Amino acid sequence: MSPILSIGIYALMVALAFWMTDLCLRRWGRTAGRAKGLRKCWLIPGTLLALTPVAGAMLKDSPVKFALQAAGDVWMGFFLYYGFVLLVLLALSLAVKRARWRHGAALCLSLVIALAVWGYGFVHAQDTRVVHYDLALDKPAGQADHMRLVLLGDLHLSVNSRLETTKRMVALVNEQQPDAVVIAGDIFTSSYAGLSHPDAYAEALRGMRATYGVYAVYGNHDVEETLFGGFPISPISEAFRTAEMERFFDDSGFVTLADRVVTLGDAVQLAGRIDGEKAGDGTTDRMSPEALLKDVDTALPVLVLEHEPKEFEALKAAGADVALCGHTHAGQMFPGNLVVPFFNENAWGYKRVHDLDTYVTAGVGYYGPPLRVGTDSEITVIDITFKGEKAQ
Repeated sequence: MSPILSIGIYALMVALAFWMTDLCLRRWGRTAGRAKGLRKCWLIPGTLLALTPVAGAMLKDSPVKFALQAAGDVWMGFFLYYGFVLLVLLALSLAVKRARWRHGAALCLSLVIALAVWGYGFVHAQDTRVVHYDLALDKPAGQADHMRLVLLGDLHLSVNSRLETTKRMVALVNEQQPDAVVIAGDIFTSSYAGLSHPDAYAEALRGMRATYGVYAVYGNHDVEETLFGGFPISPISEAFRTAEMERFFDDSGFVTLADRVVTLGDAVQLAGRIDGEKAGDGTTDRMSPEALLKDVDTALPVLVLEHEPKEFEALKAAGADVALCGHTHAGQMFPGNLVVPFFNENAWGYKRVHDLDTYVTAGVGYYGPPLRVGTDSEITVIDITFKGEKAQ
């Protein structure tokens, strides 16, 4: 979406919310004298807060820009819930005849609900949980009969990230004693410079321990882009991955899989795909499933790691047994968790699609508002049992 259109839509939303707020204060002021004073003092701070995501998008990289981005993301989380709740309550109040108090009640209730939801969502977003799945594959895996994978995704390291949350994630991963860790992209949120102390994050991530190592693919946000309220507004042709981002992957101990296949142990094949939306070089070019998997041994397990949960039917036709994805955040914030299933064959969790076992993690981080409402920050543990005849 273009910057002008994005900011224009946002400006209309802000204007509507401000008009509803002023309407409530004017109507309430007829019966509550103090409301008249409130009308005089809320507009300036409200306008300054509303401008923070705009300033964060327009300024050049600097500490001031990143501070405004962080504040803008926080504001957006509050604003979206406040405006939505106020709109609903005002609509409902139309059905309440002769209730002279309804505008003041709607305004106060909207503020209380929005602040409560924001506070819950902010705290809950830092509370990472562990989700377990079991999978039986009717294929041999050399001498192994079991493999434990930890699937991560969407760390979204950015202006609102917290190092302690990353360290907690690493500790949870190590508690699972995985054979391999696979990360389904979006380590960043479209900016390297916006992450404070990246070396500390790389050091923390380097602490993950797995028998066969830690593997990662790039996501659609692992590029440099202009962000507005946490969402990209620059064209794909300008979305480039920087050398600093690639070096961060290396410094974090990741084996990066950009359209290539590796073998875990002596038989389990893991293919990692370039992101289909943003390849990182200003294009959307990547190998097709058929080209990527043309040399795999389909008599042995074939796992595919990619960011977005797409092309499941083509992956199965090319020989894949399991798809490991992220990207959706499971919707991140209510009512998003109710919407994303309409746009994804598997929006979250486990689902067998086109005879392919698919796993989509809700991810650890967040984009835009630093909130989780109706969804959880998670790491996904998959215990795979191989039932085929072992090689002699």
